[in-house]
Amino acid sequence: MNEPVLKKAMDTLEFLSQDAEARRLYEERQKYLHDEASMIEGALAEGEKRKAVQMALELLKLGVDAAIIAKASGLSEAEIIALKKQG
Repeated sequence: MNEPVLKKAMDTLEFLSQDAEARRLYEERQKYLHDEASMIEGALAEGEKRKAVQMALELLKLGVDAAIIAKASGLSEAEIIALKKQG
């Protein structure tokens, strides 16, 4: 067992298997960390989508074709056309 990561995992497993309360706290902490990572990932994706929409609106104002905007922004042509209709 020369691998430090493996040893740490085994030590953690041994510790948690001995104490139900410690295991519960560990699992709660892991769930919290997972939930927080998911929220951050969602917020980043939302921010990227917002930037793509803003870029698409600016390109529409410049008269750029919807197919080109779709390729550049990652939005679908249907989304671009809907933005064009909005305004």
